[in-house]
Amino acid sequence: MAQHNAVQQTPFWYNFLLVCLKPLYRWKIRQRAESDALYQQECLERFGPFQPPKNLNTIWFHVVSVGETNAAQPLIEHYLKLGHSVLVTNTTKTGQARAKSLFYEKYSTLFQAVYLPVDQKPLLKQFFELYQPKLLALVETEIWPNLIAQAKQKQIPCILLNARLSEKSAKGYDKVRRLTQPMLQQLTWLLAQDIATQQRYVGLGLDQSKSQVVGNIKFDISAPTSFIEQAEQLKQEWQLEKRQIITLASTHAPEEEQLLKQLQTHLNSNPDLLCMVVPRHPERFDEVYKICQSLNLNTQRRSLKQPIQIDTQVFLADSMGEMWLWYALSQACFVGGSLNEPGGGHNILEPMVLNIPTVIGPRYFNFQSIVDEFVAAQGILIGENAAQVAQQLLSCLDDPVQTQQQVAHAQQVLQRNKGSLKKHIQLLDHYLQQTASS
Repeated sequence: MAQHNAVQQTPFWYNFLLVCLKPLYRWKIRQRAESDALYQQECLERFGPFQPPKNLNTIWFHVVSVGETNAAQPLIEHYLKLGHSVLVTNTTKTGQARAKSLFYEKYSTLFQAVYLPVDQKPLLKQFFELYQPKLLALVETEIWPNLIAQAKQKQIPCILLNARLSEKSAKGYDKVRRLTQPMLQQLTWLLAQDIATQQRYVGLGLDQSKSQVVGNIKFDISAPTSFIEQAEQLKQEWQLEKRQIITLASTHAPEEEQLLKQLQTHLNSNPDLLCMVVPRHPERFDEVYKICQSLNLNTQRRSLKQPIQIDTQVFLADSMGEMWLWYALSQACFVGGSLNEPGGGHNILEPMVLNIPTVIGPRYFNFQSIVDEFVAAQGILIGENAAQVAQQLLSCLDDPVQTQQQVAHAQQVLQRNKGSLKKHIQLLDHYLQQTASS
């Protein structure tokens, strides 16, 4: 597991492109910022000067958004419980909100979350010198050339955890091989979810001897008891015992409109039917509410603290960090990002952990190997279009025998894939011991 010493510099064209794109990046931050103060705060974290570190010599986890944060949760929590200080960087606002909701209150002295700086050499040099991390753990596919090169320069182990790479993404990286190959060669180690992922990285320039296939850490997740207890409480408060509840989770445009149109007749004819909609991105909450209004569906909003009423047809779960709660209230769910174009899909394992029958659309290439295993075991339903997805969701409610079989098959897949978390911890501990003794 020895590291080579040579640091390979990123190409001039890449660094020049980042300089050219910086004004556009600032504009995008301005567009999505909810206030001027939040805009200024994000710019400080992206472009410096950076927030002062709460702790030095931290374990640094870099996760993109909500899905990667959820995947890394058991790892991050493991080290926080042991008393290690942890720095989490995110690329998205939703990812940072999720990280803070998981760890900030419980581990306030050990945990810090900030945005990842833009991948420019001077910024990253400044960031590394300020925070002085002892290990950098990248999660899934979040690889940045200057970030990895700077870790190499500082002789900090840089490990890609729970690595996944779709065939489509691999083709994209292959088009910029002069950038990709040196970047992968400077990784300390890579833990792949499956053999196909490992071989795609090797094909792009990774040294196979610096990688292992250890399965997907997401299979080791468990539902937080606090959300299960809260769901039971809400069932009583909102009188949900007799309701048939479908959840449309992590949805993108135009999935909400397509599915609600298909469900509209059923919602109007069946007063017990309730549809909860959880859009993936908070900037779309108002847009999705307008869609519900345009369909004349009686809609309540979580952001306004509106409870589900007897005549509520749609509940817009426009909040952050409560996905487990909505799954725990569900009797069937659709996981979004799989009907839209280009799609790619989102994590299907969370509802399955809670024994919720799960339906997705046909575009799930981001989770290809996971979905394929559930398909082979008849543990998931795939609809080719919105009409078919809606029909499958309704059949989950109407055919309990078939639904119980699907859930049982999904549980079998979940059980036989557990164990990746332990292997991740073993590798991280190895490098933490190395840094402690050096």
